[in-house]
Amino acid sequence: MKVVSGGMVSGLLKDTPIPKMFRAKQTFPAEKIEPKDIPAVVWEQMGQEQFASLIKPGMSIAITAGSRGIRNVDIITKAIVDFVKSRGADPFIVPAMGSHGGATAEGQLEILAGYNITPESMGCPIKSSMEVVELGYSERGRRVAIDKNAYEADGIIVSCRLKPHNAFRGPYESGPCKMMTVGLGKQVGASVVHGDGMDVIAQNIPTMAKVVLEKAKILFAIPCIENAYDETCKIEAILAKDILKREPELLKFAFSNMPKLIVGETDVLIVDEVGKNYSGTGVDPNITGTFSTPYATGGIRVQRTCFLNLSEESHGNALGCGLASAITKKIFDDMDIEKMYPNCITSTVLASARIPCVVANDKEAIQICIRTCNKIDREKARMVRIPNSLHIGEIMLSEAYYEDVKAGKYPGVEALDEPEVLEFDESGNLITKIS
Repeated sequence: MKVVSGGMVSGLLKDTPIPKMFRAKQTFPAEKIEPKDIPAVVWEQMGQEQFASLIKPGMSIAITAGSRGIRNVDIITKAIVDFVKSRGADPFIVPAMGSHGGATAEGQLEILAGYNITPESMGCPIKSSMEVVELGYSERGRRVAIDKNAYEADGIIVSCRLKPHNAFRGPYESGPCKMMTVGLGKQVGASVVHGDGMDVIAQNIPTMAKVVLEKAKILFAIPCIENAYDETCKIEAILAKDILKREPELLKFAFSNMPKLIVGETDVLIVDEVGKNYSGTGVDPNITGTFSTPYATGGIRVQRTCFLNLSEESHGNALGCGLASAITKKIFDDMDIEKMYPNCITSTVLASARIPCVVANDKEAIQICIRTCNKIDREKARMVRIPNSLHIGEIMLSEAYYEDVKAGKYPGVEALDEPEVLEFDESGNLITKIS
């Protein structure tokens, strides 16, 4: 694709005004577990007799590690590994990430390494393979499979994050049941779970999870939940027999701790960085409103959205960019189709992989969004800028919000400075920092 600065597109956009913006702080409930305290919490949970007694000397124990950018995931995983060792068992880590990492064993190892999960840092082997063992069929007639290395272990500990999903709603969204069926199911399992469409996935996950719980050696799950600041706020061990009952209860807690963009609606949303480490769709649509299916709703109401950069941790997987109104040439050039398409083929959701408008730089990405908004005064456009969808404690808002914020119209939002002109470098890329 030929994208140039200074051509016809640049000419059409160059006079589009960009409103001044000011920094703002959003305040949410902040219950959290300090990173230094996480190992003790993990050990306290796993040290309860009902869990500890399941881990016996000499047992091989598979511990799951997913593809999401979970805060403190290396600390949590290492604490689980160390506890298993303390019981005289032999732990190993299994990448449980469905088709992520380009649906290859090497790609999944690469993702884990990006989160500081390596054999050296964890002190145990990592067994990465796309080979699965078939367990049978769910009550809906769907084939259920599980990672071969995990299946052959003497026990499996399901470590994951529990949170609302970005494309569907149900009692079981992102959590232990999804980790058992999609994550441990590898590409095969992920394809089956998603194969009936996102309107049915909420039925497939628990019915397929029942088969895993019956046929595989799941000892217990130990999900973590994060607060609105992307900080670990809860870690709880759940016996295998209790997972189907407890997970929906914890999902309600996770929903109650979700952050949001408090202003509620805007004309243009600017996201500085997107990537799979932030969400399966590059940004969490529960924040940005950019859902890939009609089976989930929420987030800020917005006319146009632009993405400026792709994270290094995403390894070229720009899935989710199809939901933006515009992206920069930087993102387009960083895209690795071999990393993107296996994921969307497996999920059967193609919208996330489409190519939106591609422009030369950050400035033009913002301008094309402002220029194409309908029924607004462009000089007074309402704009919200976030660093990514996980960290929205400090954001930027355009001048149109300033007086309302100062007047207290948005409880939980505080202006940190006064509106100022956004600065761009000579290449048109944004250099004004959010914080």
